[in-house]
Amino acid sequence: MELNTLNPGKAAKGKSRKRIGRGPGSGWGTTAGRGEKGAGARKSAKAGRVGFEGGQMPIHRRTPKRGFKSIAPDFQIVNLNRLAKASATEFDAKVLFDCGLVRNVDKSIKVLGYGAIDKAITVKVNAISAKAKAAIEAAGGKVEII
Repeated sequence: MELNTLNPGKAAKGKSRKRIGRGPGSGWGTTAGRGEKGAGARKSAKAGRVGFEGGQMPIHRRTPKRGFKSIAPDFQIVNLNRLAKASATEFDAKVLFDCGLVRNVDKSIKVLGYGAIDKAITVKVNAISAKAKAAIEAAGGKVEII
């Protein structure tokens, strides 16, 4: 055995690609698997454009459309009166989740100014209304937007 006589095994070579249009002896000559006539047999023929259904009204135009996709951020809302009832004084996503005020730690949280607050609290949320911010700061608390 010499280095110049080594060959990879049959399994290592894999399957060679189908070479179409290389004469009648290959089995894929003449029409090269494209059939006889028509647009599909031509060199430049693709499938028309994306969504083209041969002239039939395409599915994206046949189906009715309703509503719209909102691009507004999806906030979880927490009101001041709920924060006032909670026993904690520092609120972030984890504490709000533990108190049962939000359902998901990963979604954005916004504090709104419904209700009143009389204790000093620290709030770390994604958004807060001007009224809620003023009420928290008037009670001696702090607001951090994260």
